[in-house]
Amino acid sequence: MTEDDIYQDFTQAGIAFECLEHPAVHTVEESASIHEQLPAAHTKNLFLKDKSGQFWLVTLPSDKRADLKAFAALLGAGKFSFAKPDDMERLLKVTPGSVTPLAAANAEPGHVTLVFDASFREAERIAIHPLRNTATIALPFEALMSWLSGRGVSTAVVELP
Repeated sequence: MTEDDIYQDFTQAGIAFECLEHPAVHTVEESASIHEQLPAAHTKNLFLKDKSGQFWLVTLPSDKRADLKAFAALLGAGKFSFAKPDDMERLLKVTPGSVTPLAAANAEPGHVTLVFDASFREAERIAIHPLRNTATIALPFEALMSWLSGRGVSTAVVELP
């Protein structure tokens, strides 16, 4: 799935979204100016691997501290470590810095578990990369969830510690 495919899907489904082009960002700190320009719940995305070899994509608010030990315990994953860039490119078809929940649609069913923090349910919009870190899009969280479901991506929404 390409960025154009995603935008076409959104348009056909009547999903309203806003796109902001910007210089490449690799960290939450680098994206501070984007937060001001594009009001939404901005994200931090962690591509993880558990001790059994299962891959996880965890999306949490950009300002939330990532506690991998607590996440693994909550999700029953054993111990988490960051997945290798090669696995990211093979499974999600994105490079480091461009991880996004949208990329889960590129993984074969059952290969990546996608988890969202429950706080996104309260947000008017969620801000995510469209498969590259030189743009950010904002759209309603429920619309994103519906789109992912339509692509066969199973998701979980949990209160991450």
